[in-house]
Amino acid sequence: MLAAGDESEVRAAAGRSAEVVDLEGAAVIPGLYDAHIHTANYARALSEVDLRGVRSLEAALARISEHASRLEPGAWLSGGRWNSNTWERPVQPDRYALDSVCPDRPVALPSVDGHTTWANSLALRMTGIDRGTPDPVGGQIVKDADGEPTGILRESAAYPLRDLMTSGDLSAMLRVAQEELLALGLTSVHDIDGEDCRAAYLELRAAGELKLRVHKAIPRDHLEAAIAEGRRTGQGDDWFRTGPVKLFSDGALGSHTCHMSEPFAGTPGNAGIAVTPYPELVRLIGAASAAGIAVATHAIGDLANHLVINAYEAAGSRAVLRHRIEHAQHLRPADIKRMAGLGVVASMQPVHCTSDLDLVSSLLGERDLASYAWRAMLDSGVALAFGSDAPVEHPNPFAALHAAVTRTRPDGRPPGGWQPEQRLSFGEALRAHTFGSAYAAGEERRKGALAEGMLADFLALDTDPFAEPSDALLRTKVLTTVVGGEIRWARS
Repeated sequence: MLAAGDESEVRAAAGRSAEVVDLEGAAVIPGLYDAHIHTANYARALSEVDLRGVRSLEAALARISEHASRLEPGAWLSGGRWNSNTWERPVQPDRYALDSVCPDRPVALPSVDGHTTWANSLALRMTGIDRGTPDPVGGQIVKDADGEPTGILRESAAYPLRDLMTSGDLSAMLRVAQEELLALGLTSVHDIDGEDCRAAYLELRAAGELKLRVHKAIPRDHLEAAIAEGRRTGQGDDWFRTGPVKLFSDGALGSHTCHMSEPFAGTPGNAGIAVTPYPELVRLIGAASAAGIAVATHAIGDLANHLVINAYEAAGSRAVLRHRIEHAQHLRPADIKRMAGLGVVASMQPVHCTSDLDLVSSLLGERDLASYAWRAMLDSGVALAFGSDAPVEHPNPFAALHAAVTRTRPDGRPPGGWQPEQRLSFGEALRAHTFGSAYAAGEERRKGALAEGMLADFLALDTDPFAEPSDALLRTKVLTTVVGGEIRWARS
């Protein structure tokens, strides 16, 4: 960005030959930066079966059957995002239900949080899972009273399916998906998907077709290879940089696999899953740090967060690296100050708060936890970086900003907001979704503000979110998205 200021100042800096674009009074804010998004999964989901919003097993099966009718014979059926917690009969489905509509094609459908997979019998056979298959480290193969797999695979138990599932041209899918993201006002993303996604983005970059900026995470299973290749966090240019390695400490609340200090209400003996054992977590953090690679560790339960903070402290870190906790949903209050002292960034997704209110109440009850504690974190000096976790949630950043400032759902429930003392002002929420995400990536000198010397990434909006009531955020439309000083998307 060459200059920022009033019209006379900017005209003087730009020179007489500069083109003038009249925004006709539209509000302008910095480009929004999603600090945690699975863009490959989001791109694929645009053409996969979507089970969000269905309210029964029967409705889910009907939608699956209709989608299967449009596929080639024998092709994998993927997608999912089902949530049996909200079904009329909230029981988890099984493989026999899938077999009834897809007997001759493999099916693997992740739940809405991505931590439980519903597979049919053919998919289980293709991965070699049967009654004699033991649970893997960090996972569970759910079995019935007779010892037969039900088709529900938790956490690492579903990993073998990833190697078998096939999809189309990911570069072409991302080319379409980036248009959707630009239309929502996203100009930069921290992508959390795999090496195929990295290759696809580099292909778009080489072809001059990349329109939004990518900070690309390294998957855990590629860490050693990435170190051998000499990758390090921050390597690259303003369009594509290497990000942190993504590790997992636990699962998710909806799947009853986040790692808690106490068992979930109603399920004695189940306090979640430690996906990565603590000694291994310390080793991986140490190895990544020594190679100049920052670490982003998924942690949702209070014990998972506590152990990740312990591991960051035990492994030590280079001052230039900004380690992160992804989600950081339920913490012991004392651990917030520990995060601040260690400089650990909280990479959070505000819509998770409003989506999970009922689950938090039913599964966690009245525990002494700091849940989605944005205000407490900010006041304690923890850096906040906001994102969506799409396709778990929709990638619309204005929905995230609304959740952050109201702590209510779009319908206004609960009145006054859930734990309203943790709300943020709009300015604070916007900073977390712009500058905060840039800070998490070590890019705060290049992104996140409308200022001289920053990249010219900004949006024109149909409403002024600083002047309008918070409910207007849900109606806000992006008129123009500018990345690198060029209009990359405009509303027709």
